Amino acid sequence: MEIDRKIVLDEGFLFGLGAFETIALSGRPIWLERHLRRLDATLAFLGISRRVTKEEVYEYLKVENITTGALKIVISEKNKLFFPRENPYTKQDYERGFVADFAKGRRNEHSSLTRHKTLNYGDCILEKRRAAERGFDEAIFLNSKGEICEGCISNIFFVREGKLFTPKLSCGLLPGIVREVLMERCDVTEGQILAEEIGRFEECFLTNSLMGMMPVARIGDCCFESRETIRRVRKEAGIYENGDMG
Repeated sequence: MEIDRKIVLDEGFLFGLGAFETIALSGRPIWLERHLRRLDATLAFLGISRRVTKEEVYEYLKVENITTGALKIVISEKNKLFFPRENPYTKQDYERGFVADFAKGRRNEHSSLTRHKTLNYGDCILEKRRAAERGFDEAIFLNSKGEICEGCISNIFFVREGKLFTPKLSCGLLPGIVREVLMERCDVTEGQILAEEIGRFEECFLTNSLMGMMPVARIGDCCFESRETIRRVRKEAGIYENGDMG
């Protein structure tokens, strides 16, 4: 396989009309078929005919001798790029839990772009940087109605009396891969959750393909001390640290 390392200027880089996926690697690409299915859906939404196959992914990983960390795939009209990156989450992150705050910007729940993993990612990057400058691990977006949507790079779940709750898609969020797995394997209630309601919950965690399920210790002034349900759900769903799956 000849690796294309050239970037051609196109609408992906001029206007963000492109798609990307970041796939955890643990001896193999984790949830590869789910990632490629979502990538195909986003490319179809953008009217881009390029596609990525499982064979291309495995051949790239073999040629580059990559088995751990993560693989990032970026597709636009004239580009198909593969490159490795590290998985930044550590055992210490899971032990202490993330500390988050609410983002200053709001999600537009009416935008169709919100539901796709496109190169229109500026809001997320800027809010994530602002959060880091203030000592937070993640920023949580609200929509125009004050409903919780998602983190900059994560979906969010809450726990009350052992039951899982998460914002529904119409609140304005990207349906993540781990979110999809949890929705299939666990009893999860989707709905609207207002920022002022988070004190009603005993536990909170974030999900994405690299972190898997990350406990949240605090959002703003609201602390979540219990992790009992998080540990149970992680085991039941077969999701382990750094997004690995049993």
